[in-house]
Parts: sequence; C-alpha cells; structure tokens
Amino acid sequence: MKKTPLLILCAALLVAACEPTVANRGNILDPDGLRSIKPGVSTREDVATVLGTPTEISTFNDKDWYYIGRQTEQYSFLDPEVTKQQAIEVQFDDKGVVTAVNNLDLSKAGDIETVDRATPTYGNDHTFLRQLLGDLSHPMPDMKNQQRGGP
Repeated sequence: MKKTPLLILCAALLVAACEPTVANRGNILDPDGLRSIKPGVSTREDVATVLGTPTEISTFNDKDWYYIGRQTEQYSFLDPEVTKQQAIEVQFDDKGVVTAVNNLDLSKAGDIETVDRATPTYGNDHTFLRQLLGDLSHPMPDMKNQQRGGP
C-alpha cells in the first residue's frame, strides 16, 4: 500500500523527463501576416506593423529587412534539434514601398563554429579572491603623522 504513492511519483517524473525544452530564437513569422505583405502596395510602416521589428537590417543599405527565426527542441542532456527555421527578406524601394518578399533558402546555411580563444586585455590578471583580499596586503597610511592643511 505504501509503494503506490512512490510508484505514482516515479511515473510522473519519467513522463516529465520526456517533455522537451522548446527554445525560440529570433522571429518566426505568422504565415497569414506574411501573406498580407504585398509588393507594390505595402509600405515600411505596414511591414513593421504586421511583422514587427526586423531581426536585422542590411549592413549596406536600409532597404533590405531580414526576419530570421529558429525553433529547437531538446530532450534532457541530448543536443538540441532544429524543428523549425525561417529566413525572410523584405526589400523596399527608395520611397519605402515593398518591392519583393523572399523566402531565403536555409539549406545552404551552416552553423558557425565558436572559438575558444580569449581576447587579450591589459592590466592585472587577478583571481576574484586576489581582488577581494588584495587591498589587505597593503599597509594603511598612518593618519597620525600626516599634517592637516589650513590656517
């Protein structure tokens, strides 16, 4: 009789462990909102209202907006798996009217490898403990021997 609550608790933990952690990065656009953006008709203001702020604006001109998003699921300690990703480019003319809405091909996209190097900095390389206790090793000035200025 006493084993039943323990078994129920273990079963609940096993079921909870099977639930993935979902992480959203960037902006995955609503398909209906995306369809409402019409080249030759919609303006920058329309796009910003319907799709929101772009993830990125082109480095070379402000006429290209990019909406980039990725959704991943991760089960406990396993590597995350991409379940959905999207990259949309919205192009504008000089008057701010949409000229094209392009769904970019992410099959050519690759992961960026991180580098383990550290950026060199100037100054002392002290540990936290050394910084915390560092001032204790310097003697305090003798306040009695210092002369006070003034009349």
